[in-house]
Amino acid sequence: MRLIDSPPKAAGSRVPAPIRIDDLLAATGGRLQAPTTVRSFRLAVVDSRNVAPGSLFVALPGERTDGHRFVTDALAAGAVAALVEREVSLPAGTDAAVVRVADSLRAFQDLAAWWRDRFAVRVVGITGSTGKTLAKEVTADVLARTLSVVRNEGNLNSETGLPMTLLHLEPVHQVAVLEMGMYTVGEISRLVEISRPEVGVVLAVHPTHLERAGSLERIAEAKSELPRGLPSDGLAVLNADDPRVAAMAAGTPAAVRTFGLGETAEVQATDLVSEGVAGVTFTLVAPWGRRRIRSASPGRHLVPLALAAAAVAEHFAVPLAEVAAALEAGSRAPHRMAIEELPGGATLVDDTYNASPVSVSAALAFLAETPVGSGRRLAVLGDMLELGPDERSLHERIGVEAAAILDGLVAVGERGRWIADAARGAGLNPVATASDAEAALAVVDQVLAPTAGDVLLVKGSRGVALDRLVAALLGHPEDAEH
Repeated sequence: MRLIDSPPKAAGSRVPAPIRIDDLLAATGGRLQAPTTVRSFRLAVVDSRNVAPGSLFVALPGERTDGHRFVTDALAAGAVAALVEREVSLPAGTDAAVVRVADSLRAFQDLAAWWRDRFAVRVVGITGSTGKTLAKEVTADVLARTLSVVRNEGNLNSETGLPMTLLHLEPVHQVAVLEMGMYTVGEISRLVEISRPEVGVVLAVHPTHLERAGSLERIAEAKSELPRGLPSDGLAVLNADDPRVAAMAAGTPAAVRTFGLGETAEVQATDLVSEGVAGVTFTLVAPWGRRRIRSASPGRHLVPLALAAAAVAEHFAVPLAEVAAALEAGSRAPHRMAIEELPGGATLVDDTYNASPVSVSAALAFLAETPVGSGRRLAVLGDMLELGPDERSLHERIGVEAAAILDGLVAVGERGRWIADAARGAGLNPVATASDAEAALAVVDQVLAPTAGDVLLVKGSRGVALDRLVAALLGHPEDAEH
C-alpha cells in the first residue's frame, strides 16, 4: 500500500454577517489602493487555495512564499478584497477592494479584535507545551453542557488561526475557548491582546520548540504572558504539579485556581486507576465538591486536562454533575491518543499529532499500564523536532524507556536512529528503523506484524508525518493530513 498526499486543509473564516469595507479600513488603519464598488466581504482566508466567492484574501509574507504573489489568483477565484502590505499589479478593469496596510498579519489580527469586541462573549485562553488541543476540547465540551460555546477548529491556535476563530463569533455565543500556541516570547501577548480572555489556563512548561525559544525559562516566560494579561476580575488556572507554571501565580492580577495530581492542588484527582484504552477512573476532589468519574479518554496523563476543565467550569457556574457527565463521555481530538482497530485486530493508539520527550514518555507509560494479555506492546516512534543541542540525549533517553516497556519498536527518521540504538543497547528486540513514514509501512508489516491482542502506539513530531502511516495501516491513506 502506498501513502499518498491529500489536498491541504487550511481553513478560512466565514463571518456570520458581511463585514463592510469601511469597517475593514477603520479596524486596520488601511487605505484603498484604488476606488472600488465592492462594499463588503463574507470570508477571510490566508491561503489562496481556500478562496470562495466574496472572500477577503490576506496576503501574508513568509519564509517559503509570499501571499502577495497570489493576490491576482485569489481575485480570479472569487475574492472581492485583499489585505496587502505593498501595491499589487492587477489586470485592467479589476474591481476589488485592495487595502494597503503596514503589516498584513497585524492588520488581520486587528480585524479579528474589532470583530471580537462587537460581542459580549467571555473568553477562555489555554496554553501549555503539551495537551493544549485536547484541553481545549475537554473544556469546551464541559462548558457546552450549559452554555453556547465556540472553539478553535482543530489546532488553529496560531497568530493566524486564533484570529480566524474569533471571526466565527456570533451573538449566540456566550463563551469562546481558545487554544494559544507560541514559538517565542511575545506571541501569546499578542493573542491575549486581540482576544481579551477572562480565564487563562496554563498546562505545562516542557522542552518543546527549544530551537526557537532557546530555553525552558524562555518558554515559561512566553507561557506566562497569558496569566499576566488577565483582568483583575479574571481567573488563572495553573498546574500545581509544574513548578514553572505554579510560579506564574505571583505574576497575574487575576484570582488563581490550581489543579494537579499532587496534594497541593485545589482541584485534584485521587484514587486514579488507568484502564488502558478503556479510559481512566478517578475521584474529582475540589473545594466545591467531589465526584467519582470514569472517563472514556485514555491515559492518566490526560487527567490533569480534565481537572483544569473542571476548574474553568466552576468559574462559569457549570454544575458538578454536568462536569462529570461531560468528562465521562470523553473528548476526542484527531491524532491525539485516538484509539482505532487495525484490520488484523490489533489495537492502534494514534498519537501522531506531535511529540516531545515528555509526551512520548507519557504515551509509553500509558502503553505500560495497558493490559495486553498474551499480546504485545509495540510502537512506532518518530523524530522529536526542535529540541536544540540536547536532542541526541533526549532521543536516547526515550530509547531506554521504550526498551523497558515494549516488545518491539520501529523508529522513524534521522533522529529516530538514536532512539533505536539506545533501545537495542538496553536489550530490546526486535528494533528496526525507517527513513520516513512511507518506508515505515513495510517495516511495520515485516518486523512488528501487529495482530489481534497487540497494542501499537504510533507517535512522532508533526514533521515526520506519521499520520500518513496511521492512515495506511487503517487502510485509507487518502485520509492522511499531509
